[in-house]
Amino acid sequence: MANESQGVAGSSNARSMSIIVTKGSLDWAYPPFILATTAAAMGVDVTMFFTFYGLPLLLKKLDLQVTPLGNPAMKMPMMGMHMGMPNIVGMIPGVDAAASRMMKNLIKKKGVASIEDLREAAVESDVKMIACQMTMDLFEYDLKDMIGGIQLGGAATYMEGALKADINLYI
Repeated sequence: MANESQGVAGSSNARSMSIIVTKGSLDWAYPPFILATTAAAMGVDVTMFFTFYGLPLLLKKLDLQVTPLGNPAMKMPMMGMHMGMPNIVGMIPGVDAAASRMMKNLIKKKGVASIEDLREAAVESDVKMIACQMTMDLFEYDLKDMIGGIQLGGAATYMEGALKADINLYI
């Protein structure tokens, strides 16, 4: 087995990781950015490929929401306990907005970095961010609406890096 600091091929200290980002809700935005920025801080070369509903995470202006509908594991700390919300309640108009507000308040109260802050940290850490060209075309996004420093590419662009990566994640 190769020494961990030598990477897979044993010829270099550089390690690499690719992440496919497919979800763009508030709760699903955290895992890829936390993993990417942590890995980058550890000296790992990170590539994030944003496709389908993950692509809006590259928009300049974020309006991230969370929904309790279909998420029985979402339990918020309230009144000294962790309370879940029955699925039927999630179908009532305004519940998503209220749940999003509660989550954003909890994030702020606990001192957790915002997605905007994590995204900026990723840019500053030279995390390579690729916007899926097909998804850009499909959902009629324009590059001018996206943050600076991203690249456009397709599945082949992602695969070129993923085939060489030490770690590949799908989130």
